[in-house]
Amino acid sequence: MLDILCGSKNIEKILIFLFVNGKCYGTQLHRLLKTSLTPIQKALLRLEKGGIINSYFEGKTRVYQFNPACPLLNELEILLKKAYTLLSPQEKKQYCYIKEIRNSTQTIDQIDNKQVLLTFWKRLMVVTELTFHAKSKSKEESGWSGKGKGEVLIDRANEDIMIYQEKGNWKNEQGKETDFSNIFRWSLDRKAGMISLEHLRRGINNPVFLFHLAPTGNDTLTSIDSHLCDGDAYLGQVSFDNYSLRLNWRVIGPKKNEEIDYYYK
Repeated sequence: MLDILCGSKNIEKILIFLFVNGKCYGTQLHRLLKTSLTPIQKALLRLEKGGIINSYFEGKTRVYQFNPACPLLNELEILLKKAYTLLSPQEKKQYCYIKEIRNSTQTIDQIDNKQVLLTFWKRLMVVTELTFHAKSKSKEESGWSGKGKGEVLIDRANEDIMIYQEKGNWKNEQGKETDFSNIFRWSLDRKAGMISLEHLRRGINNPVFLFHLAPTGNDTLTSIDSHLCDGDAYLGQVSFDNYSLRLNWRVIGPKKNEEIDYYYK
């Protein structure tokens, strides 16, 4: 839809990707969006010459981001936020670059899905504490970014369901401290080969579904697609080892563009 205004489908893809992720580089867009590299590079140059984005180097890689001096940046973000909400679940997932999956010589077909699920499930069972870092990627939001830590109490309803009761303290970037409590339900579906995560803020009988996670590596699980709840898209990825696990998730919607990193031990 935006390609009509932008005059280029590649311009549209770059702008939405930057809205979702904050920064990008050419080969990354080429790989994740399955678009030829040369047109992407030309589109990036056009946007930079127009003052909408600027670039800097991370090592030898030229990285692009929105130009904070662009006078229409706030209005552009509102437009891109609306455009993102109109995408299909799979398109939303395509644009949401969560984190690089650890390097692996194995293909998806070579992964032992059952073993990965069971190994992750056993790791979930022994968690006792968490730390997390929340960050807003939106220019409109303030006071939401911050860090927290707390304890995790686990209630096992049965062998395939665990309820995490999390309590602790959260401090925003301005230094204000707030107590928090969350209740999450993890469910293992052995037959479907996936694990589901739900938030129980409305009670155990009225769960807020977040996403399904399926193995994408020997130590990673990734959301199958983006789930839409009250206009917000939820996506997530988990990586784990023998000592801890990391849950990185994104919430993107009409009034949100947030990233949360959970570290469980």
